[in-house]
Order: sequence, then C-alpha cells, then structure tokens
Amino acid sequence: MEWEPVIGLEVHTQLLTKSKAFSGASTKYGAEPNTQACAVDIALPGVLPVFNREAARMAVKFGLAIGAQINHRSVFARKNYFYPDLPKGYQISQYELPIVSTGRLTIDVDGVEKVVGITRAHLEEDAGKSLHEDFHGMTGIDLNRAGTPLLEIVSEPDLRSSKEAVAYLKKLHQLVVWLGICDGNMQEGSFRCDANVSVRPKGQAKFGTRAELKNINSFRFVEKAIEFEIERQIDLLEGGGTVVQETRLYDSDKDVTRSMRSKEEAMDYRYFPDPDLPPLILDEALIEGVRATLIELPDAKRARFMQDYGLNAYDAGVLTSSREMADYYETVVAEAKSDPKIAANWIAVELSGFLNRDNKDILHSPVTASMMAGLLKRLADNTISGKIAKDVLAAMWSGEGDADAVIEKKGLKQITDTGAIDKVIDEIIAKNPKQLEQYRAGKEALFGYFVGQVMKATQGKANPAQVNELLKKKLSP
Repeated sequence: MEWEPVIGLEVHTQLLTKSKAFSGASTKYGAEPNTQACAVDIALPGVLPVFNREAARMAVKFGLAIGAQINHRSVFARKNYFYPDLPKGYQISQYELPIVSTGRLTIDVDGVEKVVGITRAHLEEDAGKSLHEDFHGMTGIDLNRAGTPLLEIVSEPDLRSSKEAVAYLKKLHQLVVWLGICDGNMQEGSFRCDANVSVRPKGQAKFGTRAELKNINSFRFVEKAIEFEIERQIDLLEGGGTVVQETRLYDSDKDVTRSMRSKEEAMDYRYFPDPDLPPLILDEALIEGVRATLIELPDAKRARFMQDYGLNAYDAGVLTSSREMADYYETVVAEAKSDPKIAANWIAVELSGFLNRDNKDILHSPVTASMMAGLLKRLADNTISGKIAKDVLAAMWSGEGDADAVIEKKGLKQITDTGAIDKVIDEIIAKNPKQLEQYRAGKEALFGYFVGQVMKATQGKANPAQVNELLKKKLSP
C-alpha cells in the first residue's frame, strides 16, 4: 500500500520583549537560575497579572505579515495541567479566541511553490525549565523562563513530507527574525517546534491517528524525527497494529522517537477564561500603527532583487536570507556603483564561503559593506584581477585592512602596461620553442599553457584579458 504523511507544525516563538508576558521581570537569557522569576510569574497569593502591550504589537505584526485576520477581541484562558516546571499549575494561553487566525505562508521545495495555511497564532506564557544533567538522581527547576511571552504559530495539516516541513519551518524562522519579533536562537529555545505526524493510505480523505513530537530545536532534527515517525507508523500499520495518539520525544543520539505520555484531548486541559485578565481589545488605530511599521518582507524583496538587479532565483534567495544580508548587498551596490550581478556573486559565493567556514553571520563579518564596495571598485577599474581580488578578500577577512591597504601593502596592482606584458610574452615564447611549434601545428590546448606561464611570471598581476589578446597575436603563425 502507498502511504501519505500528513504533518502540521506548532511553533513556539519567544517574543523579543524586555519583560515577561504578565510581569515586569526580565526576559534576558543566561541569568543565574531562579533570579528572574518574580511573584507574579510563580503565582504567589494576591498577585495579579498585567498583560505586556508590546507582545500584542508583535503578534499583530506577524499576523499582518502572513495576510492573516487580526482579531480585535481575543481572550486569555487558563490551560490546566501539572508539571514540576509549571509553578502556577496552569499556563495562561489563548484558546477559543486567539489574536491571529487564518493566515498563510508560501514555501518552495525543489522549485515547486506551495501555500501552507496557518490556522492561528496565539499568545501565551512559557513554562520554566527542568534540568536533569547536573543533578544526580534529582531534577533541578529553573523558573527564569516562566512567564516569558510566546507566540504559538499553528499550521494547517498541509505538509506532506519532512522536506516540506523543514522548508516551512525555515521560512517561518526567517520571517519572525526579519520582523524583529524573535531572535530565532534555537539552541537557547527561542524557536521550538512540535510536529504532529500521521499517515493514511494515499487517496484517503480521512486523517490517520497522529503522534505529537515535542520540542525539537533544530531543522535537521525536525527532518530526521519526522522521517523516523513516518516509517514507524507505516511499519506499525502494515504489521497489523494501530497508531496510538500520544506525545513522543525525539532522541537525537539514537535517531528514534519514543513515547513520553498518552495524548489527551484539549478539553482535558480544562480551559476556561482567566478570571484575572479581561479580554484583549485591539482598536483599529493600534493595528494600523503596526501596519505602518512593516518593512519590505522577504518574498517581496527577493522578487525586487530579481526584477531590479537581474539576479537569478538562487542569488536573490541567498541575499534575502536575512534582513541584514539584504541590507549589506544593497549598500555594496549603492557604494560600489558596480554591476549588481557581480556584487551578488562576490557576496553570495565568495564572502558567504568565509561566513560559512567560520560560522559567522553577516552582522559579524570582518569585511564591512563599505570594504566590499572598495574591493569591487578596484576590480572594476582594473587595479586588480578577479584572481587577485580573491586573495585581497582573504586578507581583508583576516583583518589586514581595506582593499586599497592590502593592495598597496602586498604590491598587488595589476599590470596593464601593454609593453611590459609584451616583453614577458616574448620571453616565454623564446623559452618554449617546442610548445610554440606544437601549438602552431594545431595543438590549441597549449594556449592555456602559455597563459599560465605569463601569469606565473607576473605573479598573477598581468591583466588576463590583455594577456589573452596579446598571446593570440604573438602565437599566430
């Protein structure tokens, strides 16, 4: 039987507010355990939550970016369950009436576009964190994260493969970081994913029984966890068994998912409106005020780069992979006044190679946009060749100064004096009579040999175009 996976993702996005969702406690990462959990966060008797207005603004910004419905009235509810790192015994969330609903995100998988529906994005507070590694036979509880504002983004079950799931997750990650509402740091838990996975016979309309894979914090692990779960469920069904609705954890060391607990229906959380919090009412002025702050979004910028700068889809994608990368590129083009395609190649290929090698993002590149523009200027005015420019870029990356300083210090100016190049060519031809004879006899591949000898003799400083032109004349019978 041919099986079809059905996948939906729930993504917990930590909002970049300075204080928590319902208290003034700091959200800064890395503080000593339990130093950023105030009385409100742990629900001491008599305390009252006060909602963080900035979290609502960020949620609205996200909703507008995905073309969603912004609900003028939404309600906070208590989601009741017991867990050691949940100090209140309930989590403040939104249930029946979320702040954002019915949006969409377009993904690209192997050149094929697909629109993925987003059911809702609702505000809630985070729980604390259980620490198992540092305590022998015990569990430590750190409540610093308790009360941190989250936007939980729930997709429709529109994804049909692990590749589509990762493409959606990466697109969502790019968007929330681009908007400045989340830092996207998966290692620190700022962007976490739960995956709902089921399988059904291909062509069947009814969904199969799903398993929820909890708190996966890397794109690679999301793909591997979903792949394993799909195979597990197919093997189970083909062996005559049934899939149980449950929550499972992904073990990255063993590359398996394992059962955590049986999955109860939502009503078992006993949701009810939080009696301490009034409905969240958004007026049109607030929504329009947020709309006015929206910047050009990634898809629009990518399309403009292709239209205005003549870039191909790949380069435009690389250069709009982050807001900072896009700004870097446009600064280089504006300052260098060079061919946008050449600038794209040097950033998307050469500079990105250094960034990837040293695991840096564009914000921490030792080669600033102005420095890159300076390099392209020297390339355009024939001060240096493309080959030498790569050496100059490497020196700039190593902290040896801007392009002009490196060229001057290392004596890398390109030789464009025709007379000087002529002289070198004459010497090379005189030293290689046998190769000259073979070339003139029809062995045209030797042309490259002569080019290489000239470049070697000039330490790569001769203008390649001039070398080729002069050699063609000199080598002709």
